[in-house]
Amino acid sequence: MPTAIKFENISKQYRLGLVSTRTLSHDLNRWWQMNILRKEDPYLKIGEVNDRAHKGSSEYVWALKDINFEVEQGDVVGIIGKNGAGKSTLLKILSKVTTPTTGTIKAKGRIASLLEVGTGFHPEMTGKENIYMNGAIMGMTRNDINRKFDEIVDFAGVERYIDTPVKRYSSGMTVRLGFAVAAFLEPEILVVDEVLAVGDAEFQKKAIGKMQDVSRGDGRTVLFVSHNMGSIASLCNKGVFFNKGSIAYIGDINDTISLYISEGARESVILGKNPHNDIYLQEIRIINMQGKTTNNIAYNEKVGIKFELGINKFISNATLSFILYDAKLNPITTSHYALSFKSKTITAYLPAQFLLAGNYYLKPVLHIPNVRFLDICDDYLSFRIEDSGSIYSIYNRSEFGFVNINTLWSENS
Repeated sequence: MPTAIKFENISKQYRLGLVSTRTLSHDLNRWWQMNILRKEDPYLKIGEVNDRAHKGSSEYVWALKDINFEVEQGDVVGIIGKNGAGKSTLLKILSKVTTPTTGTIKAKGRIASLLEVGTGFHPEMTGKENIYMNGAIMGMTRNDINRKFDEIVDFAGVERYIDTPVKRYSSGMTVRLGFAVAAFLEPEILVVDEVLAVGDAEFQKKAIGKMQDVSRGDGRTVLFVSHNMGSIASLCNKGVFFNKGSIAYIGDINDTISLYISEGARESVILGKNPHNDIYLQEIRIINMQGKTTNNIAYNEKVGIKFELGINKFISNATLSFILYDAKLNPITTSHYALSFKSKTITAYLPAQFLLAGNYYLKPVLHIPNVRFLDICDDYLSFRIEDSGSIYSIYNRSEFGFVNINTLWSENS
């Protein structure tokens, strides 16, 4: 297949909190070096990787650094990574919302982008007027837009409000119309950021289906950013994993997802990072029934989760919770425990034969329900349920889901 997009040495540098260098001496130095001496930007030589979790020593950061890859026509590429990894910055550069500090992007065809709620919409104009304005910006004739107009309105489900100014739309309605415009005005390249998460479940399903139709039926190219690994896996055929502004992996989407999840997971132990909090997570381990730390549990054994808390000041109504995820970070269940001042060590057990064989991830959190968070671990705790000869072992486990329910059966004579 021909190349639809080519990213060549794309880098993007920011000065934290500021536009340009924002100092006269720096601006003059940059102008002198680049325009008089014909040298490269001197501020390209300084700066740190964009690690949002740690304070750095430089005021310059690289949101993206030396990005090189190609996207073939008809590919559906999932771009994944933690918050601050550079995913949205790359899409903004592709969509010409911002410019790269270095490098070039070569793209063939029209690009339609949905990067945030209300992208490309004028709030004072009606939904109908915005449809025609966006179509014109993309180079479409009025007849082309007329031909697609009814489909756009029907898909978005906003017919009653189509003559209402967009500023009066809810965020969900705005996303619905924005996606419909981007998808139905026949761009060669469709760029969609995390905004679909704003819509309801019904619309998200429709949007995923439409993106599949766009790529498979029409041979158009889709770049999709999401933290929902289930959506990424079902839609995309290739993946790009970003880590701190650089590409960590490019390849098959399932391999990309597995690497992303494993990079954010810790085997068996997570050490607390917030010892100055009133209450904080000090250490979390996966243990077996003998109390031994492990990340491999047999199907017929209980999964133990041992929490060691640090308590500088006890807070009433403090609750320890964890969310259990499957191999693609789809949540399976959540559990809560109201803390008492009596103990700093708490152990939770998942019943034996509750989880079918496979990889699982767990994220603990300390909070006051519906009020505030006390401590959260950025990483996931990982463990694996090993098949021990259950009836499921002769089948593909995905056919059975993830949990085993002890259903009560009865016969009537």
